[in-house]
Amino acid sequence: MEELTGLDARFVYSETPTAHMHTLKVAVIDLSGRSEALTPSRFIELMETRLDRLPALRRRMVQIPHRLGHPVWVEDPEFDLSRHVRWRVVARPGGDRELAALVSEIASTQLPRSQPLWDLTVIEGLAGGLTAFVVKLHHSMADGGAAVAMLENAFVIDDADAYSRPPAPEPLPTPRELYRQAARSRKRRLAGLPRFASQTAAGLTAAGRARHTSAVTPPVPFSSPRTSLNVSLDRGRTFAMTALPIRELQRIKRSTQTTFNDVFLAVCGGGLRRYLDRRGELPTSSLIAGVPLATHLQERHFSGNHVDNLMLPVGSDVADPVERLRVIHEAVQAARRVREALGTELFEYRAGLTPPHLYPLGIRLWARTRLANLTRPPINLVASNVAGPRRPLGLDGGVLTALYSVGPILEGIGLNITAWSYVDRLYVSVLGCPASLPEPWVLIDDLESGFDELQTATEAMIAEQASRAARRTDREPSLSGDEA
Repeated sequence: MEELTGLDARFVYSETPTAHMHTLKVAVIDLSGRSEALTPSRFIELMETRLDRLPALRRRMVQIPHRLGHPVWVEDPEFDLSRHVRWRVVARPGGDRELAALVSEIASTQLPRSQPLWDLTVIEGLAGGLTAFVVKLHHSMADGGAAVAMLENAFVIDDADAYSRPPAPEPLPTPRELYRQAARSRKRRLAGLPRFASQTAAGLTAAGRARHTSAVTPPVPFSSPRTSLNVSLDRGRTFAMTALPIRELQRIKRSTQTTFNDVFLAVCGGGLRRYLDRRGELPTSSLIAGVPLATHLQERHFSGNHVDNLMLPVGSDVADPVERLRVIHEAVQAARRVREALGTELFEYRAGLTPPHLYPLGIRLWARTRLANLTRPPINLVASNVAGPRRPLGLDGGVLTALYSVGPILEGIGLNITAWSYVDRLYVSVLGCPASLPEPWVLIDDLESGFDELQTATEAMIAEQASRAARRTDREPSLSGDEA
């Protein structure tokens, strides 16, 4: 029995009938190298040989009676792999849009709490003989970094090189055991409160100093403009995806002396500028994105969440793509300085103090009253960029050819843009709901255009810099042999 961290528990508490707190991983695999067809029974056998490498998938969440503490993880004594695997056939002709429509349908239903919080859908019938594997994984189980580690671990060829833990199912805890667990946890949190209060006071003072001395002021919650993306959610989900060349994104990064994540945010800002302008609702101020920031980078983890969040403008109010990238870069640097002054670990510790009664109640009231339709959103969207596997993954005759991922949306924050890198492509997915993102493929087209315009503007900037350098060289007087 292991207690959920406060951050993991917060993803559980944030779930409502319209806010589904699962993530999606869509792996497209070429199975043509297999010597035999992949049948449902054979697939179950293959997965069972890999479950020791994915022990988090056997864990079931158990609530503390009367919500006296955060839930606990227990290795499910009734675990049955077949209950988590489904088999579907995509509509013809089996292209990206047909796949995305089926992913939207899968994303629209919540995971049952009576078993481990994940399921996997095998989708056949894709163009080119490809097969897609769609994993729906509750966010309380893993952040992006943990999901990448789990994926890579599953594909490791040699067992000796893989992290592995044999199954050790345990009986579900009794109410008395759960009460004791809650009491121990509360005692531990109370003991840490003085240190937390001291660190918070020091962090807030340092963060305030960093904010006031910064040339760029990071945005604050509820300073975001209202858009059609920021509405109360409905139960359905809309999904679409694309892929961008990593080599060109890195070239932009190097040419502009920014970061890869800056470039990704600039592509998002350019795409959203086009999307909202077409709808006649482009705000005069920039949209604000919540950008997950990995913590505990020195530790590889295979479950749980170790993330902080930065609030950053995406430059949707800046017409020039290169200038937009510069604005984002400066904002990111300023936000990082403030966050480092505050202390990245305080975010996770504060989450541990989330009241198990009041927080879910507030979330449900927020959803039920549909106040998100009337108020400014805390942020406009979530934009996440995760470093995925850089080498091709293959196993048992199957080769992974594409890898998409996307996180959840929230009341008033009806858009999630997530990018995962894999080998030489950045796979970008968008998730919304019919109320917030009725035409996801239109936004995908605009994101692709945002990349194209940034690439073109960067090439023009490089050419102009080269031309200026050449003109300076031409104006310099040549030296005679004696002068040299």
